[in-house]
Amino acid sequence: MPQQFDNGVSAGTIEGAVWRKSRRSAPGGDCVEIAALEDGGFAVRNSRDPQGPALIYTRAEMVAFIGGAKDGDFDGMVS
Repeated sequence: MPQQFDNGVSAGTIEGAVWRKSRRSAPGGDCVEIAALEDGGFAVRNSRDPQGPALIYTRAEMVAFIGGAKDGDFDGMVS
């Protein structure tokens, strides 16, 4: 059975996590990193604080978010 994680868990306690960040990330380390979890969900952390809190999302939540980002739903937030 896959290990379950609560939101805000220390990212350093997620054993076996392979963290990935976008190629668009700034060289100064201002990045969000994502790791796939055994249960199909995802953990998200701040790359500047690799032992800090991780937010946990289900696969459906990530699919909705990524789809919205691709569709431009959030473009107005960073322009």
